[in-house]
Amino acid sequence: MRIGVLGTGNMADALAAHWVRAGHEVAIGGRDAHKAVRLSTRLGGSARPASLRAAAEFGQVVLAALPFEAGAGVARELRSALEGKALIDCSNPVGPGFLPLTQGGLSAAQGLAAAAPGAHVVKAFNLCHEDVWRMSPPVFDGRPLAVPVCGDDEPALALVHQLVRDAGCEPVSGGGLERAGLLEATAALFIGLWVGEGADAQAIAPPLAYAAGPRADGPEVAAKHSR
Repeated sequence: MRIGVLGTGNMADALAAHWVRAGHEVAIGGRDAHKAVRLSTRLGGSARPASLRAAAEFGQVVLAALPFEAGAGVARELRSALEGKALIDCSNPVGPGFLPLTQGGLSAAQGLAAAAPGAHVVKAFNLCHEDVWRMSPPVFDGRPLAVPVCGDDEPALALVHQLVRDAGCEPVSGGGLERAGLLEATAALFIGLWVGEGADAQAIAPPLAYAAGPRADGPEVAAKHSR
């Protein structure tokens, strides 16, 4: 697969490393040519430096590894190059007080879609710190990390699901792009719990079997019938 990466920061580095190891061709695009060269050299393998436009033109899939504030502007600038491409948004529009910066408006992912209407935007890889994505693979207690993915275009979703697996994770369907805002809000909540409260966000959800209430054969039901 040909992958264009827009950005030369930590998320670009962490995710592109998995895809280079998986044998994909990766073009690292940045406004600063020296940073693009430095990152592509560190990644090695098939990675090559490029301008932002060249990276967008190169990729079947394009990762927007950009700050939320810059994403829509770059997408608008590159809209012709992004036509028909799967465009991954991994940004987290989180501001002071761990509140979403998009309240009352479009999600970050929908903002990219509005800026580049010919692209097939997919929200993914936004729930974890870049150091989690640097793990090879991200596995906890023997279970691969699950990655929610939101988007509307089935071929684009299939490509992104494959890239999730290439990072050693398991893709989880999160619904259409209209649900990307929920995924971004989840990130804001988790960051607030992790960073603001020092709480284990994973502990707030019960196992799947209990998500809709106790199982028919669960310990609570068994205890009730034994009385």
